[in-house]
Amino acid sequence: MRILVIEFISLDGVVQAPGGPKEDTDGGFAHGGWTFDFFDPEIVGGSFDRALENADALLYGRRTWQTMASAWPERAGDPFADKMNAIKKFVVTDTLDDSDLTWNNTTRVPGSEASAHIRKLRESDGGDLVVMGSASLVRTLLSEDLVDELRLVQMPVVLGGGKSIFPAGGGLRKFELVSTTQSDKGALATTYLRAEEG
Repeated sequence: MRILVIEFISLDGVVQAPGGPKEDTDGGFAHGGWTFDFFDPEIVGGSFDRALENADALLYGRRTWQTMASAWPERAGDPFADKMNAIKKFVVTDTLDDSDLTWNNTTRVPGSEASAHIRKLRESDGGDLVVMGSASLVRTLLSEDLVDELRLVQMPVVLGGGKSIFPAGGGLRKFELVSTTQSDKGALATTYLRAEEG
C-alpha cells in the first residue's frame, strides 16, 4: 500500500483546525475554520475526492478520527460520504478503546504499535492508505520516511502559529512536484511524490 497524505495548509505551514473554530484550540489557537473563505467544490473539494480514488483504507490520529466520526455518519447519501463511511479505517490511539469505535469499519491501533503496524500495512498489497489531517501522526510518518505522496491544499493565508505536519528535528526528505492546480479563490492544490533515490 502507498501512504498518501492530504492536508489543508496555510502559507506558513499550519494545518491546525481548518474545519471550524472548536475543532482544535490547543495552544490557544483561535483561527479555526480558516479554509472557509478559500473553499470551492471543484478544486479544493475535488482534491479530497481524488485522494480517495485508489484508497483501500483511511488512517487517522485520535483527535481527527473523533472529529470525522462525529460528522460523516450523518451525511450518508452522497458518493463521497458513502465512501468515507464504508471504507476501512484505522485510528492510532492509546485513549480510545474498542467500545468507542462507533464509526463503521474502524480498527484501533495502539500508539506503541503504530509504526510497526503502519509499516506492515505499507508493505502489504493494496491501494492507497490515505491520511487526512492528523498532524502529529503525519509528522511521525514523515520523520520515519513512510510518506509516498503529499497532496497539499494551500490556502493564501498566514496564521502566525499553530500545528504543523513537518518534523522539527531535521532529516532530509525529497519530493517531486507532479501537479499544481489553482482555484479562482487562490487556493493551490499540489501533488508531490516521493523522489526516487539517486
